[in-house]
Amino acid sequence: MIRYALTCEHDHGFEAWFGSSSDYDDQAGRGLVECPMCGSTAVRKQIMAPAVAGTKKSAAPDMAAKMQTMMTQMAREVRSHVEQNFDYVGDAFAREARDIHEGRSEKREIYGEATPADVKKLKDDGVPCSPLPSLPPDPAKMN
Repeated sequence: MIRYALTCEHDHGFEAWFGSSSDYDDQAGRGLVECPMCGSTAVRKQIMAPAVAGTKKSAAPDMAAKMQTMMTQMAREVRSHVEQNFDYVGDAFAREARDIHEGRSEKREIYGEATPADVKKLKDDGVPCSPLPSLPPDPAKMN
């Protein structure tokens, strides 16, 4: 197996795995390799450094674990702040956000649930909203 860093004509970067370099050449030549962001089949390889096995332990896994821990902690803090300081409106979020935006309801910070279609309509109409970070399960409570 070989992993290639690829980019499309719109400079979207992504990676893909192939059985061999000739597999990539064959699939790219037939237009079967496409950008997952825009669907373009005008894809080319990016310059990559080869993966060479060494005897020194890499710090990358430790750094990745630290970054994940930090991001999880930040998500917990954001969610906790919202839950403590905003009004929970449940599944009435879309209606209440629109009413606040249009001046039919008092201005205040709210959170709740909305369908993806409702969120799209709110954003299309200029009503500011964003998803509340979901949290991974607490490791202490996992099996």
